Amino acid sequence: MQSAAQPAEAGRHALRGASVLILLQVASRAITFVANQLLLRFLTAPLLGVSTQLEVYYLSVIFFARESLRVAIQRQNSFAQNGCEQEKSTSNSTGAQAVVNLGYLSFALGIPLAVILGSLYLQSLSATTLQSAPNLVVSLYIYGFAAVLELASEPAFVVMQTRLQFGTRATAESFATFIRCLVTLASAAWGAGRGLGVLPFALGQLSYGFGLLVVYSWRANSLAKSEGFSLLPRRIPQVSSNDKPTESKPEIGQSDAPPSPFVLSCFYRPTLQLASSMMAQSVVKHILTQGDMFLVSIFSTPTAQGVYALANNYGGLLARLVFQPIEESSRSYFSRMLSPLTASVTLSSQKESADQLKGRTSDDRHHKAASHLQSLLKFYLLLSLVITTLGPAAAPSILALITGPRWAGSGAGDCLAAYMWYIPFLGVNGVVEAFVASVATEREVHQQSAWMGVFSAVFAIVGFVCLRVLHWDAIGLVVANAINMLCRIVWCGVFISRYFSKRGIRFDIFEVMPSPWALLAGTVTYPVVKRAVSAQPLASALILGVSKQAIVQLALVASIALPFMAVVYVAPSSIILSTRCANLSRK
Repeated sequence: MQSAAQPAEAGRHALRGASVLILLQVASRAITFVANQLLLRFLTAPLLGVSTQLEVYYLSVIFFARESLRVAIQRQNSFAQNGCEQEKSTSNSTGAQAVVNLGYLSFALGIPLAVILGSLYLQSLSATTLQSAPNLVVSLYIYGFAAVLELASEPAFVVMQTRLQFGTRATAESFATFIRCLVTLASAAWGAGRGLGVLPFALGQLSYGFGLLVVYSWRANSLAKSEGFSLLPRRIPQVSSNDKPTESKPEIGQSDAPPSPFVLSCFYRPTLQLASSMMAQSVVKHILTQGDMFLVSIFSTPTAQGVYALANNYGGLLARLVFQPIEESSRSYFSRMLSPLTASVTLSSQKESADQLKGRTSDDRHHKAASHLQSLLKFYLLLSLVITTLGPAAAPSILALITGPRWAGSGAGDCLAAYMWYIPFLGVNGVVEAFVASVATEREVHQQSAWMGVFSAVFAIVGFVCLRVLHWDAIGLVVANAINMLCRIVWCGVFISRYFSKRGIRFDIFEVMPSPWALLAGTVTYPVVKRAVSAQPLASALILGVSKQAIVQLALVASIALPFMAVVYVAPSSIILSTRCANLSRK
């Protein structure tokens, strides 16, 4: 019954992986957070805005080169689990080699992407931007090389990911993050007053890619020696009818041989097909994900870009610490539990009746997946209620306390307060899209891509209205992003409901909403905490140049938050418990 326990084992690995990734994000973000506070002493808003544009260029190269391949590899779960009847050691080495070969496609794609996107970015730069950011062109070249350097570690990364080696990822990213912060801070401190511009960010990113390459190569080399595969691209032997590996190149005159599952004897064909079908969706998804940066660079000034970048960095801290690791682990978990490949392996290894096993296994897997998805969404929405109730009032005070009067008086506090309303959309969208990416067929992926194209047009229109017509600047970007995320969440919600409905499972979106008591507590608490904070204006703190008033405001928010949290988390449980006890006493 080993195969029957595979979904449960996958769940344990996914939970362990999520815990490791969350700890990784907490540690790396804590280091980055401290480094950013020190960097703010050397930066102006225009320089921060330009550095954000360079980061978008870097992330675009990385995303387009590897995202669809990463998702496809997770869905296919490597050649080692394709149902072949090879010996286990041979299957593992063949599957690992196939994954390594696929990783080199990301590296090969990254080189032309870095050149093409870099040229497009240079053409879009204005003379004012070039004058306000010294060493911008040199920094762009360094960012492009850093992106290619990070993609060079992709073959080692994907094979470690398929082996669920989350500890390796934690080590690599923690080491690379520490090196990046150290290099960025050292170069920024040394270059203070020398007009280095955004060059310290470029040097830091280059050191980050180098750190990833060193750690991943070192750890994957040990795994390669133990399992008998190579970290360099190699041809994959084809399995013949007698279960012995043969060269995939057929003999002359052999016309009845089955077609090789590998393209050019190197790349697993089903994974390539799935990756190519998801490529268009990845492009649209990245445009939507980074669309705020694209819009702000077109429609606003570098100063506004810096303000939004600051609010985005602090507002998205929770999303990067908690939401992103859970999203990645959820995608891996649901892919392993619900993919047809996993089902076929499970069915082929059982001795029971195929029909009985299929019905029972499929039903159990889908009921369990529905239950886990609902629990995850309930947690997200309950956390979102707390964020939207307390966050908008506390955000300006937190920003003033961290960055000082210089940034708090730039409008970043109001932008961060608006960003608190955007965080729930960001978290829920990540989870539901992770589920869709795990179970959607190729035709459904194309449908989603088409709808995301429609949503991108809606996002552009709303962004134009908010930025150019209403002149909301960075806050307008938050509004446009929220509307975009809402459209995507609605589409995914309909998809998820239909997916489970076809399998006889009722998945009601409204069941994941917080309890009426929690919603009532949030409705009452929000105006109370807002009025309490407004009674202690932050302007006096800015005039005095100290953060005393900000601390007073945060203390007021904390005093109101305690009874609110008690009502949200304790009262519903007590009511449910008392109701159950009353029912039991009647019986």
